[in-house]
Amino acid sequence: MTSSELWDHATADRYDTEEAPRSTAAFLGPTLDFLSGLAGDGRALEFAIGTGRVGVPLRERGVPVTGIELSEHMASVLRRKIDADRLPVTVGDMATTVVPGTFSLVYVVYNTISNLLTQDEQVECFRNAARHLEPGGRFVVELGVPPLRLLPPTQTAVPFDVSERHLGFDTFDLVEQLLVSHHFTREEDGGYRRGSCRQRYAWPAELDLMAKIAGLRLERRVADWEGTPFTQDSGGHISVWRKPV
Repeated sequence: MTSSELWDHATADRYDTEEAPRSTAAFLGPTLDFLSGLAGDGRALEFAIGTGRVGVPLRERGVPVTGIELSEHMASVLRRKIDADRLPVTVGDMATTVVPGTFSLVYVVYNTISNLLTQDEQVECFRNAARHLEPGGRFVVELGVPPLRLLPPTQTAVPFDVSERHLGFDTFDLVEQLLVSHHFTREEDGGYRRGSCRQRYAWPAELDLMAKIAGLRLERRVADWEGTPFTQDSGGHISVWRKPV
């Protein structure tokens, strides 16, 4: 098992409710357009497929999807939505788990590659993607740009959400290149549930080097699923690397 933190039963059960705004047809439309366009007539493999927020509607668009997921609890929530014949899922980590066959598209969304907490594991994730790709196939990563420009001198915390029902902020270890996302979520009884998760942040240039090590070449980088140009002020990126023919 990799250093990724294992999501438990309670987290898996409330995941879809908490991510409902990011699961609507309107929100997911550009994501599905982007991924289905790259998959073409081929098969797609989603690393860290979770509860199927992206994988299930992509399958419903006609793209054959296979998933790898570390948490059995997350995979069990997905299985309530779609059977294994239509969307097979293997329980394992995205850095080393191998599934049968090759794919025209491998993808990992929503900053999830940062759940791998060491550089070595992130490199192995790229190698695992390349291992599963057919010649000419593509690996897609959605990842935020580390918001270090927002850190004043001596400060180690940056808020990313301040709303009536949720307070979220990241704390940074600049030496180890790690961050911890802290969440305070308001419950129905007025109390707050506290949670946190660790991530390893990486710059786009570092990911390009990981791709090069895996034998992949950068084909495209945009700021979002709509294809907005990526600039020095972009808060995130969608990057596409291709396996040579």
